[in-house]
Amino acid sequence: MEYNTSQPPLILREYGRNVQKLVEYIKTIQDKSKRTESAETLIELMKQVTPTVKETPETSQKLWDDLYIMSNFDIDIEAPYPMPEKEVLNKKPKRLDYSKHDVKFKHYGKNIELLIKEAIKKEDPAEREEAIIYIGKLMKSFYSSWNKEVIDDSVILENIKTISKGELTIDLDKVKEDNLFEKLYSNKRRNARPASGKSNDRKSSNRNRRKRN
Repeated sequence: MEYNTSQPPLILREYGRNVQKLVEYIKTIQDKSKRTESAETLIELMKQVTPTVKETPETSQKLWDDLYIMSNFDIDIEAPYPMPEKEVLNKKPKRLDYSKHDVKFKHYGKNIELLIKEAIKKEDPAEREEAIIYIGKLMKSFYSSWNKEVIDDSVILENIKTISKGELTIDLDKVKEDNLFEKLYSNKRRNARPASGKSNDRKSSNRNRRKRN
């Protein structure tokens, strides 16, 4: 009895030892045309061994590549695809470097920093102030999502100054007096209330009409 431990290691386990033995047998065939014909037959067998793989030009090329791999790149046949380079197949993918950009205030996120950079580019004072107010509203909303505590407008303004390196600022008294940094989402909710009130008025008026009729 022949044990697996005494046999050469499998190169591609998904095809099994019998397929690998057939590859070794094909290599011994002297006539190139017969060798090629046997290789084509083996490719059809390899398709049956991996039935879950759909047949496409890419998968067909992969089967031939696998045959070359199992032959240790030492088989002379007329294949529809060239023999792949051994160095390319063994080449490890390049390791992706993680972004080393440090976000100063993680609870605001990197997008706030990007918005501040865009606001710095604005030359018109009115547009720059509008941008600061919008950023302040966002920062207040983001902070509330991160922390249940209420953040003071002075802290938000100080954070804007820090991120912009002192290039963006606005009068703190004006911010507090006009409540300029009020959270965006709370504004949306307040704006939505009158609409719901109107719908309730319509419902009540419809009820009164029904009673009269």
